[in-house]
Amino acid sequence: MLTHIGTTIIETERLVLRCFRYTDDDAMLKYWIADEKIQSLYSEPVYTTKEEVKELLDKYIGSYERNDYYRWAVILKETGECIGQIAYFLVDNKNHFAEIEYCIGSAFQCRGYATEATKAVIRFGFEQMNLHKVQICTKEIKAASKRVIEKCGFTYEGTLRDYFYMNGEYTGRLYFSILQSEFHS
Repeated sequence: MLTHIGTTIIETERLVLRCFRYTDDDAMLKYWIADEKIQSLYSEPVYTTKEEVKELLDKYIGSYERNDYYRWAVILKETGECIGQIAYFLVDNKNHFAEIEYCIGSAFQCRGYATEATKAVIRFGFEQMNLHKVQICTKEIKAASKRVIEKCGFTYEGTLRDYFYMNGEYTGRLYFSILQSEFHS
């Protein structure tokens, strides 16, 4: 049985994962949400105005009332700025698994922040939510994404071929997972 406690603060060595706030809007626009390259990696639209970001934040912040909603702003402790996000965007109550999505702004990639946040959210899922399995998917394996997946201990499960149609091309969806019994923080 899953235990739902909602999005709570998670601290790591260099990051604070917390609920989004309206004051995150400037950093979101500066570092990631207006970046077409970043947003396309997880099939999200680009937000270029404060009004668009406020509408998105209305959705996120309004959803925090539910105890089965899990979306964290990734805050760099050093600056207090929002450099990305991480979420359990799919939670399967019946089968006790959840799927992670994350994005980190380009200026902060390849520094271990995605791995640090992902490991913390996996630990939260296993220890606080009582998940049996955590999965993560990617459209294509890039070196940085592959390192995050490997460092977190995920196992490749398979590919759904031609799952996405983007920019006039089909691309597969690669699935990876980790079981609670396999996780070692």
